[in-house]
Amino acid sequence: MKTTRLPRKATVLLAGLVLAALAGCGSAGKGPAEALGTKGPAKPVKAAPALPPGLPGMPPVLDPNDVYAADRPNRLSPVVKDFPSRVYVPNTNSNTVSVIDPATYKVIDTIPVGVQPQHVVPSWDLKTLWVNNNRGHTLTPINPATGEAGKPVEVHDPYNLYFTPNGKYAIVMASMDKELVFRDAHTMDRVKTVPVTCYGVNHADFSADGRYFIVSCEFSGELLKVDTERMEVIGQQKLPFEGAMPQDVKVSPDGKTFYVADMMAHGMWVLSGDKFETPKLLPTGKGCHGLYVSRDSKEMYVSNRGEGTISVFNFPENKLTKKWTLPDGGSPDMGGVSADGKVLWLSGRYNSEVYAIDTQTGRQLARIPVGGGPHGLAVYPQPGRYSLGHTGIFR
Repeated sequence: MKTTRLPRKATVLLAGLVLAALAGCGSAGKGPAEALGTKGPAKPVKAAPALPPGLPGMPPVLDPNDVYAADRPNRLSPVVKDFPSRVYVPNTNSNTVSVIDPATYKVIDTIPVGVQPQHVVPSWDLKTLWVNNNRGHTLTPINPATGEAGKPVEVHDPYNLYFTPNGKYAIVMASMDKELVFRDAHTMDRVKTVPVTCYGVNHADFSADGRYFIVSCEFSGELLKVDTERMEVIGQQKLPFEGAMPQDVKVSPDGKTFYVADMMAHGMWVLSGDKFETPKLLPTGKGCHGLYVSRDSKEMYVSNRGEGTISVFNFPENKLTKKWTLPDGGSPDMGGVSADGKVLWLSGRYNSEVYAIDTQTGRQLARIPVGGGPHGLAVYPQPGRYSLGHTGIFR
């Protein structure tokens, strides 16, 4: 068969026409061509939000949009995964800690401690529970693996206890001494004392980058902003409510907003920690006191001690969505959420009891008698990589 050879110019022209036709396939002459192996136009890659520079030594933030990302249901650290599940209740008036088995709702042990135990605080490394004996001027260590108490450590006026996000220092809220005392996180040796001019420093929480924390001053109705690394007060303001008594402090999952419970203003103060502007009040209920974030970071449980209720704040909707009432009244105070996120545990401050509440329905599951004046109970263990203190702020 005779082969016909095209002239060189014709060959070039034909190749150009073929390439032009291929370039137009699938686009019909409109918009960009399809990306290979896709069903539509290629989409630009969306850059992830940049993480703020954190406090030196602080574990990296897992999710820039959620400081509680490490607190998902049953996501226990290897440090605590073999610890028995317990609820530790400091009885301020009885100088004891009641230990509850959450599976049976029964008190299984009573541990003698120092004078006026206020809070049971998980250490930064998750290995120890520190009982804050406020008027006994000691911290009693409890081994959560065995439930046994160790030798008390002398610490003056430990009303509450927090830890810097890098695990370097413990911060004692010395309420009556009017001091923030930075101590070695392990030995509790005093490192720096920061005198304050407000009265009744008691609760706090940290910014997402760990570089500052907001402190409530109960008896003078004020808030402090403290530089974590410099260990200095860098801001102070009086709350715009006569007789204000701020209590628990909690930061929003996105790290942009701080909420401060106020038992006399009967609601939460809402403010930007970065700007530290004058806050706005969101009414919740009489005696607003404790703040606890759900395991999915979508809700926050707010205990209203003066009326026996729990309000539920929805973060995505930025509003209160539910309110639960204890069937026989009570004085819900401080506590925490179970490892699986299904139960909210709160002390009944003036009723010598502890409440277990279903976090889906708000139904009271149990009402457990304990010692006198139960206060800052700790549910332990809980998910998280490290503890920032109080009754368990985990990140």
